[in-house]
Amino acid sequence: MRTILRTDITIKAICDGFTFNMFESKGLYGLSGKLTIQPEYQRNYIYSDNGGGKEAAVIRSILQAYPLGLMYFNTTGPDTYEVLDGQQRITSIGRFVTNKFAIHDAGSAQYFSGLPDDKKKRILDAKLLIYECEGEESEIKEWFKTINIAGVPLNDQELLNAVYSGPFVTLAKEVFSNSQNSQNQKWAAYIKGSVNRQDFLACALDWVSQGEVGTYMSQHRHDKNIHALQKYFDSVMIGCPRSLPVWKTKCAGSPGVSCMSAFISSPITLRKCGIRCKSSMGTRMSKTAKVFLNLYWVAPARRNYLK
Repeated sequence: MRTILRTDITIKAICDGFTFNMFESKGLYGLSGKLTIQPEYQRNYIYSDNGGGKEAAVIRSILQAYPLGLMYFNTTGPDTYEVLDGQQRITSIGRFVTNKFAIHDAGSAQYFSGLPDDKKKRILDAKLLIYECEGEESEIKEWFKTINIAGVPLNDQELLNAVYSGPFVTLAKEVFSNSQNSQNQKWAAYIKGSVNRQDFLACALDWVSQGEVGTYMSQHRHDKNIHALQKYFDSVMIGCPRSLPVWKTKCAGSPGVSCMSAFISSPITLRKCGIRCKSSMGTRMSKTAKVFLNLYWVAPARRNYLK
């Protein structure tokens, strides 16, 4: 992979044409439209989480002339780039310059537009250290996995999103990694973690793949829909409100038949019979019940994502 160190690009240039998608927490473009700030293999913007301390720290570092560290751009065409590393910092800068959040300065909250002119100039004239990289897709993805220098390590699902980026990951993130999805509140009642850190997506993929997430993502990388993934996940969520409490109160640590017996006593499993239980009782189970049986009895490791 070939690299060139650039020291001439200013924050003003980076923020020219900056756009931020509030619905997906993405800084989409900068550098007059020549820079894709969050390509599909990048994680969601997370520096605004937990009160926005990290994004404010980026701005304070610039005002105090502290180095922000190296950033890496991947060359995608003639004079066009995508951010390989540094998207959290660049998005923080763009969000501040476009008045999306305030910092505490001189004892009060200040948006960019309210700063003294000399401080505005200090920010806009600051130059960034950027390596322009060019190479094959496999080289770029491997480099992305190893240059995690922004201070927040990538988790397993974020790395998998990078390795298997494509239409399937893009569509899956639109559903399971979208902070504006109206289903998030419902899912959060049962699933641990953060939508921005890909925990909901990791849960959905883990369930549908029976734990073989990497294999599943590789097989479906170029799919133009996520119907199977969403259908399986929805079938579990439909049963959660009534079935999950039964498992938590009656089935924890129970041996196989007793556990199954307690489970199928749940009201939801007494309706819509369709699959015969393998126990000697011969009770018939709904398809939703079978999914839960798989999650809690046959494959207990699948419980890891549930609260």
